[in-house]
Amino acid sequence: MMEEPSAEHRWLEQLVGEWEIEAGSAESDMAEHRWTESVRTLNGLWIVAEGKGEMPDGTSVRTLMTLGYDPRRGKYVGNWIGSMMSHMWVYEGELDASGRVLPLDCEGPDFSPEGSLGLKDGELGHYQDVITIEDENTRTLTGRVKMPDGTWNEFMTARYRRVSPT
Repeated sequence: MMEEPSAEHRWLEQLVGEWEIEAGSAESDMAEHRWTESVRTLNGLWIVAEGKGEMPDGTSVRTLMTLGYDPRRGKYVGNWIGSMMSHMWVYEGELDASGRVLPLDCEGPDFSPEGSLGLKDGELGHYQDVITIEDENTRTLTGRVKMPDGTWNEFMTARYRRVSPT
């Protein structure tokens, strides 16, 4: 049985293409870290995004993200892995009312240098990767973590500029 893409699946098509990325953290300048990402579709139901760039220390890394829509759960689902860590980030999220912002909830270890989440061994913290569509050729990805007091702390922002649609 071949499933047909829904409107939610078609939303993902705006991510397809070749992208240049400027990324930064709370401690660094956006122009400091440049990456590229190639995003393709799998039959209109999923996108696969392959990224490559350098860590702040100059180490070359690669990343892979999948993202689709599960109509039975009514949520966007996917995952993210990177060559710099062994943790697989598993996504689940819903578009906001504007249809331009997709917060993707996930869980992961406390990788802050000072252990500011206060997690015990083996515990995972609550994170979000937030995709925001600014226009047809510009989007952002903001990484944030929920702190013990319930507030969100943004630790990373990346600005994507499309250089080619496919």
